[in-house]
This record gives sequence, structure tokens and C-alpha cells, in this order.
Amino acid sequence: MGIKWRHRAALTAAPLAVVLLAATGCTSTPDAPEKPAGKSSSAAAGAAATPVARVCDKPSAGPAKAPAGAVTVDPAVVGDLAGKTESSPPNTTFWLRPGKHTLVPEQYAQVVPKKGNRYLGAPGAVLDGRKKNQYAFGGEATDVTISHLTVQGFVAPHDEGVVNSSSSDGWVIEHATIQNNSGGGLMAGARQQVRASCLRDNGQYGMNAYKDGDSIRGLVVEGNEIVGNNTGDWERQKPGCGCTGGIKFWAVNGADIRGNWVHDNRGAGLWADNNNNDFLFENNVFESNDGVAIMYETSYNAVIRNNTMRRNNWVEGGGAAKRGDNYPYGTVYVSEAGGEPRVKARTDRIEIYRNVLENNWNGITLWENANRFCNSPANTSTGYCTLLVKDTRTCAQPAIRSAPLYDDCRWKTQRVDIHDNRFLLDASVVKCTAECGRMAVLSNYGTYPDWSPYKAKKVSDALLHKQHNRWHDNVYRGPWSFVADDPGRKVDSGQWQAAPYGQDAGSTFDPQAGG
Repeated sequence: MGIKWRHRAALTAAPLAVVLLAATGCTSTPDAPEKPAGKSSSAAAGAAATPVARVCDKPSAGPAKAPAGAVTVDPAVVGDLAGKTESSPPNTTFWLRPGKHTLVPEQYAQVVPKKGNRYLGAPGAVLDGRKKNQYAFGGEATDVTISHLTVQGFVAPHDEGVVNSSSSDGWVIEHATIQNNSGGGLMAGARQQVRASCLRDNGQYGMNAYKDGDSIRGLVVEGNEIVGNNTGDWERQKPGCGCTGGIKFWAVNGADIRGNWVHDNRGAGLWADNNNNDFLFENNVFESNDGVAIMYETSYNAVIRNNTMRRNNWVEGGGAAKRGDNYPYGTVYVSEAGGEPRVKARTDRIEIYRNVLENNWNGITLWENANRFCNSPANTSTGYCTLLVKDTRTCAQPAIRSAPLYDDCRWKTQRVDIHDNRFLLDASVVKCTAECGRMAVLSNYGTYPDWSPYKAKKVSDALLHKQHNRWHDNVYRGPWSFVADDPGRKVDSGQWQAAPYGQDAGSTFDPQAGG
């Protein structure tokens, strides 16, 4: 369902352990992004610090004694957790003693919770799959809580997950460490809450927010550290699969993504792909991800505000430039996604504001593929249509040439409002010349399929002049340039503000500031 860039796709939560991290400088090369240094750079002087969730190195300790009424689980007994879960009634609390807990060494052996079960780890409690078990927690039970527990060493298959492997609803994962697993560390269900947890060094995703039937609603991801995921480098194994990210979201309706530290992931930081709607990305810090910080693709209605993004996209964006590719790979990448008042959400646009982007490879790219629409062979989200059309087959000749299908069969990059952001660039830090430091709004020349009503420059003209995409009231420091319509058409700030583009009214530019 993904695309390869331009061508592709409960317990009451405890207080989150967060600290303030000052804006950092950057002295590393694109091939080896440096970890946060904790020093303030002149570029971000005066900018508000963003709360950062440092939870992997200092996880919150669980209860040292079993809570009243809890069932105690013994790490010396292989399969004790699964066995006691099976023999206990719903709504049971389990307390895992310190030590390494294991399951019986069978591929499908796993813990199958019952409704309302709670799993609490003592300090040092680890559930280890020993590279023998595929799943840690699965089954159809709702309202399960997993807290203060490390889950590691499981080998979920590609596109599947270790915790909540069946994508059941209402789960709460908090103060947990989910690390060094194959596949995804987590799957997601409706009303799932993931708080103050460490999603680290998993083979594909930290979390794969996908459920059969596209029924995920009300997802909360708050105060987590999401780091080092996609150790399997799946885009290299399956080029164009669109199957990686710190977290990948598929057809989620309503998500609050707040206060997370998303860093050093191989590929995208957070990637929402295919008919997502009503997202809030707020107060997150994105640092040194190989690819984009945020990808919002073939989706609707989002707020992206008060985030800090540093040193992202050096590997993928910088690598493309080294290969001679002049496409403006953005750090915030909006691909066939936009505001749609007919789809209910907290906003009817994509609002990107009050963010700080410092020393990334490029800024914000708005892209729309003229050949990608419902029922087109170029639509890699096979079998899916927009949220405005129920039957993909209706997007065909002759009806698609006329209203309403002419508009409704497309995922449109429209109603994107980019304002009151700070874009900071020191080219000597990023070690780039011509192909970084760009904002972009562009489409391709429509060519395919033969019956497409969107050929030639119809989509490009609409994207640039009719779909209400607007930059305004931003601050630019450093040598920024702007791409309109075509990767080779680079304009300066004066041309960007003048007709026919008319962008960035009320913005300020200081190209000599050096970030």
C-alpha cells in the first residue's frame, strides 16, 4: 500500500518521564548522524525547548512487590506466564518477578490474555522469546494492560507484530520496553494507548498500526522513545515496499501523537499511509532519522504543530542527491494528502505550524502524482479508493471525466496551510550544496493509464493554483530555495512570493544567517 517516495505506500497512565532537551548542534556527516549532543546552537537560540521522552536508558521501575490480589509469575518456570493466564479468570492482575521469563520453545506459543488482564513487571522483569517464539501477547481479548515489562527476542513475521499481535482493541502499553524483535514491536487496535515506552531496534517497525477492516480509532501514542527501528532495512530487501518506519499508520481514524522522541530510525520516523484521517502530531522531537520525519500519504485532515526536527533525511535525501537525483525529498512530506471538509475531523485541512526545522535535508514537500487515483494501475494501494468513493470500480470511463468523480477519485494534496514555522539551515553543517534547503510544491506530467482524465498538466496546475496550498508568515534563516511544479525549476524567495506563485506572504528571509 505504500509508495517509494514520489512513485509509491485500563490503568490510569502514570506521569510521563520527560526532560527538557536543549536545541542541539550538528557536526556529523550524512553517513553517520550524530546522537544529540545536548548543546544549544545559535540557530535555535530563543526557540522554545521541546519536551523529550528519554525513556529507553532510564525506564520507569515497576512495583517491587506484588500488588494485592495479583498472581505472581515465576521466571524459573518455563511457560508460567502463559499457563497462569490460561487458568485465571478475566480481569486478573499478573506480577512478573525480576528475571528472564520465557515461553515454551514453540513457534506459536504465546500469552493469550483475557479481557481486562493486567501484566505488571517488577524491576528487571523481561519476557524473552529467545528467537524461538513469534509472538509475545496475542488473541482477541480487549482492554489489556502491559506495564513496566521488557519484551524482546521474538521473531514476528514480516508486517506482523510481537505485542498485541491480533490488533485487539483497548490495549494500554505503558512504561514498557519492546526491543530487538523481528517484524513490528507492536500492532495496534482501536482505542490503544502507548505511553512512556521504549520502542527500540525492532526489525521492521516500532509499531505497525494496521488492523484488518481498517477499524483503528482513537489511537494515542504519547511520551515514547522510538529509536533504531527497521534493523532489517526492508526497503533495501524489498525496494518500494513502503513497509518501514519508526511507526507506520494504515487507515487510522483519529490519532494523537504527542511528546515522543523519534530518532535514529532507518527510514521514516513516522509514516501515515493510506486513508488515515484526523491526526495530531504535537510536541514531538525528530532527530537523525535516515528519511523523512513525518510522511503523510493518501490521507486526510491533520495538525502538525510545535514539533522540533533536526538532522533528518540526510541518508535518503542526501543519498539521492549524490546519485544525481534532483527531486526535493522533504523532511515533512505530504503526498496525495490534504484537507477535506467532507471527512469529519478536528480540522478540515492539513495545518503545519509553530514547528522548528533545523539542519534537515530539505524542508516541506507537497507532492501529487497525476497518475495515482482510484482504479488506476499506478495506484499502489491496491483495492483501495478514497474515503469519498465507496466503490473503486465507479472510477472509470466515462463517469470519471465528470463531477463528482473527477474530483473524488483522487487523493488530493489540497488545503495545506504552512505558517509560523522556523526553517533553519547551515549548509556547512548539513554538508550540502545545491540539492538541500528546499521547499517544494510539485506534480508530474500525467501520462497513465490511457483512459486517465488527468493527463498533461491538469493536476500540476490545480496543485499550484487551485487547491489552496499556502505558505505564509514563516521565518527562514540560511540559503533556502523553492521548487515549483518541476524538480528542475528552482526559484528564490522573491520569485516564490511573486506571481504566479504568491507564496510566503508575511515571511522573513535571511539567507546569510547560516542557520
